[in-house]
Amino acid sequence: MPHFIFPFDMDVTTTMFSPQDQLTELVRLLETDHHVFATDPLLITEKLQNESGTPIQKLHRRASRIDSNGALTRVLGKIDGRIKGIMTVMSVVWCLSGFLGLFTLLQSNVVNFFYVLVCLLGFHTLMLMSWLIMSMVNQGKPSANWFANFVSPSRLIRGKDDITQAAVSLYEQQLHHSGMRWYLGRFNHQLWLATLTGMLFSIIFLLIVRQYSFSWESTLLSDKALITLTHIIGWLPNLVGFDVPNDAAIVQSRLVTDALPLSIARQWAGLLIGSLLMYGIVPRAIAWGFCALMFRRKKMRLDIKLPYYQKIINFWQRQVVDVDDFFEVAAPVAPQAKVSTGKKLVALLEYPAPDKWWQIGFDGDNSDNKSIDAVENFGIVDDRDDMARLTAYLNQYPVQVWLGIHANALPDRGTLRKLDHIATHAKHGVIVQLLRPVSVKSPQSHQAANNNTSNTINAKGQTAAQLARHQQWQTALAARNIGLVHLP
Repeated sequence: MPHFIFPFDMDVTTTMFSPQDQLTELVRLLETDHHVFATDPLLITEKLQNESGTPIQKLHRRASRIDSNGALTRVLGKIDGRIKGIMTVMSVVWCLSGFLGLFTLLQSNVVNFFYVLVCLLGFHTLMLMSWLIMSMVNQGKPSANWFANFVSPSRLIRGKDDITQAAVSLYEQQLHHSGMRWYLGRFNHQLWLATLTGMLFSIIFLLIVRQYSFSWESTLLSDKALITLTHIIGWLPNLVGFDVPNDAAIVQSRLVTDALPLSIARQWAGLLIGSLLMYGIVPRAIAWGFCALMFRRKKMRLDIKLPYYQKIINFWQRQVVDVDDFFEVAAPVAPQAKVSTGKKLVALLEYPAPDKWWQIGFDGDNSDNKSIDAVENFGIVDDRDDMARLTAYLNQYPVQVWLGIHANALPDRGTLRKLDHIATHAKHGVIVQLLRPVSVKSPQSHQAANNNTSNTINAKGQTAAQLARHQQWQTALAARNIGLVHLP
């Protein structure tokens, strides 16, 4: 195939994005659609704020870390691999067709040289000139993208999950980009190169195992005209070292029916191979390289001007320029929880806690009601079944929900969706108590402890990371007007 003919394959990707940009864009699509990643994007964005690098480099780094389990990369690689697989199979089929076509053509020991040459290069040359003319006429215009319909990712990969659907949408967007016309041109030249390579292998094989005599004949052209035509055709092959027939050999080869002298046959064979290389393979290789270069220049770039990327970059670039001119905006504070005098339902969100963890809330200044008799312990709310059971209970009984959440748990979209759902069904409202770290730690707290061992500790024994997490919860609860239980 083309990769065996010339080793300067500058770009083997089947997409308009680079692999790093493609992964970053897929993360954007999924995060915009509220997908829950293996690693929380907010945590990664915060950690990257103090790292060096250009915005593009940090966005690439962010996407790679968010895809910590490689799920996004695997789906993109699967689609890319299947598109490349189709292209490889087509190239092999075209190569075999070229080999078998010429093998069938050269079954006779005496062959008409110009007839074989026209069969080899006639249609090829016509199509190459047509492509060149159409490229000049349609310069800057998108071409009909039959390739995008032929290798539609929705046909190549099946899956209803968010990652697969977003990856398919991203590939469809790239395959319909105007720059894909150069990729189609490159693929077209690749198939022609495969065909011509198959023909070249067939000629070399047959010339090794059989002895041919080359003849020519013409009703309209004289000997002198055929000699001139042969010299014109043979000029370029002769320039690079192929042996071509002289005048005597050309005249002697007219209307040959028997075996020619071996030296003359070798001259015609050299002209045939040289013509296939210099007028077939080399021009196609040049056209292939030109399309590859144009495709590389027309590749899509990550649009960091999109609001999604601008929000992240602005967060990384946020800093105090002049202390005298800086006025700190008060951080949001959640309202103080008011414990109702009626029946209360206590529940833990995702992580366990010691028995009667809510009792410490009665010891604070949250309510004058110090009785805990009207408290029912629901247990841990983790999966969908737990949430469905809790929803059914809240729809049946008018209670206030006292929700315990691990202090180091991240207020990500999934957690906040659960909180919003509970608040919607709790007839007497929801209050939240942030549980202080105990022996059982959440994954986020474990990761935060590993990454912040050098943080300073305040008077209450809290690190800067824990204070930042507490403020994130304050902000989330304040936005929802959900009370926070003040602990003594």
